[in-house]
Amino acid sequence: MNSLNQIILEGNVSRQPELRQSAAGTSVCIIPIAVNRSYKNARGETTEEVSFFDVASFGRTAEVCSRYATVGRHVRVVGRIKQDRWKNQEGKAQSKVSIIAEHVELLNLPRRQWEESSRRDGAGQSSGGKTEAAETLIAVNTAAACEQPLPLEAVPAGEGDGEEIPAF
Repeated sequence: MNSLNQIILEGNVSRQPELRQSAAGTSVCIIPIAVNRSYKNARGETTEEVSFFDVASFGRTAEVCSRYATVGRHVRVVGRIKQDRWKNQEGKAQSKVSIIAEHVELLNLPRRQWEESSRRDGAGQSSGGKTEAAETLIAVNTAAACEQPLPLEAVPAGEGDGEEIPAF
């Protein structure tokens, strides 16, 4: 039985994402995210804290994230934590903790950019008659748990409840 391993991060893209290809030809995008936190310390003063995380996405999700996860964009990531362990050249044990994205939301995508991507990639109508100034692009990679990416699904915020989601 698998133990629970889930993380939710919400923050801003801090550097341009890096798109690469794995040895097997799978697209891999590393998205650097800054997560801000403020709290009151023991003296009652508000303290600001920033944590930086590199999030890995795969397949079509990686390709979309590399295109639309621009510096400063607000993102929400649901994923899991993965620890890699190895020995360095001196034989000393090393480890690194990574965040593997299973679901990425690129929040506040400007409507113009959403409509352009919908026309270009065939996602269908994006606005559905809505008048909001922005849409949310949702990238889902449910196979990230087994490292085999599935096609990306994209849907404007508030749409797709119980209906078929168009392929992006």
